[in-house]
Amino acid sequence: MKILISNDDGFRAEGIVALYEALKTIAEVEVVAPEHNNSAKSNALTLHTPLYVHRAENGFRYVNGTPADCVHIALTGLLGYRPDLVISGINNGANMGDDTLYSGTVGAAMEGYLFGIPAMAVSQIDKGWAHVDSAAASVKELVQQMQAGDLVATKPWLLNVNIPNLPLAQIKAAKLCRLGRRHAAEPVITQVDPRGQTMYWIGNAGPAMDDSEGTDFHAAGLGHVVVTPLKVDLTDHEHLDHWSHTLDRLAAQGAA
Repeated sequence: MKILISNDDGFRAEGIVALYEALKTIAEVEVVAPEHNNSAKSNALTLHTPLYVHRAENGFRYVNGTPADCVHIALTGLLGYRPDLVISGINNGANMGDDTLYSGTVGAAMEGYLFGIPAMAVSQIDKGWAHVDSAAASVKELVQQMQAGDLVATKPWLLNVNIPNLPLAQIKAAKLCRLGRRHAAEPVITQVDPRGQTMYWIGNAGPAMDDSEGTDFHAAGLGHVVVTPLKVDLTDHEHLDHWSHTLDRLAAQGAA
């Protein structure tokens, strides 16, 4: 089994090191990760400036680009082979609900999925790397289960996984959930720089709006490994007929 690992916290992050150490015991593992923290970069690709790849002392390769850049470069020439699985993480903090739209962790995994490779985005629910080795062990176990179920190196799938910051023995079984929702973000933070110009900082994410039973927020609060299958198709299939009729009506009004 060949696994490509990336992340959005950068190649030095504790989460990616712990993940590599856990997975190298069951697979051939390559790490291609951003040089610096790239949180909230989503699926962004760098198109107008050159990208460079360097190798760190521990053998990891790092790129002066986004998480999606790293996976894209790896899969289109850097590796020279097609991995069986792409794993992004372990992220320093949860990626649940609306966070998945902004997450560089999810963006890296999605890039693998877009290339037709099974992929997984993995995050710890709380920041700070507490019990990160337990989270890595949980990922290793999940990968072994996927491999035993003939789900690795098969048709692509994309999973978003969030793991509690708990000792391994206290982490509850994986629970399949849908994404919850958050309230709108907190207000922008303004400051004045030394030259008198106003600076703006994006505010913190809002609290959970939908954390009812069945959501990732609810299961995370109970101490489960949270697993949510994702898809790329953003089409609002439920309302296609509505918009078809609406556009026909607007066209008829315009012709009148």
